Amino acid sequence: MAILVGLIGFGAYDKALAPTPFAEGTLDSRTVGLVEKNTAPDFTLTTLEGKSISLSELRGKKILLNFWATWCPPCRAEMPDMQKFYTKYKDAGIEIVAVNLTQTETSQTAVSSFIEKYNLSFIVPLDKNGDVASLFQAYTVPTSYLIDEHGVIVEKRIGPMSYGQLKQIVSK
Repeated sequence: MAILVGLIGFGAYDKALAPTPFAEGTLDSRTVGLVEKNTAPDFTLTTLEGKSISLSELRGKKILLNFWATWCPPCRAEMPDMQKFYTKYKDAGIEIVAVNLTQTETSQTAVSSFIEKYNLSFIVPLDKNGDVASLFQAYTVPTSYLIDEHGVIVEKRIGPMSYGQLKQIVSK
């Protein structure tokens, strides 16, 4: 009997964790989730300048979705390469969305100073409560997702990426 109750409980737990499909008639009928070939969950965040940005409004471009923080040494190491990559490939339909884990920062001024120091010109939205990082299971920074033109996850990477790795991942 205990085994049966355990199996039923696991089945309910497993079903609760399963990715949910889009409702019929929406943008895509793929499953929304965090694994390759799933549609990336949509979110809306605000930049330091107060501009709202949604992942779905960038459809039609390849997106490198990166989660980072100013206090993270590997994040600091990859930012110059990300900016160099973005400068070269932004006109080729590639967008970088570097979500700052603002709830882990000492202040928004630290984020602003970081953006200025590294001359970052790509989109840097602020995840003030950590909701989007949690949604994308970005428990380690940097964490990056490559999302194709249709909003589908192509790859997830944990750790910093060099310029060469950025070129390689986006060629997929």
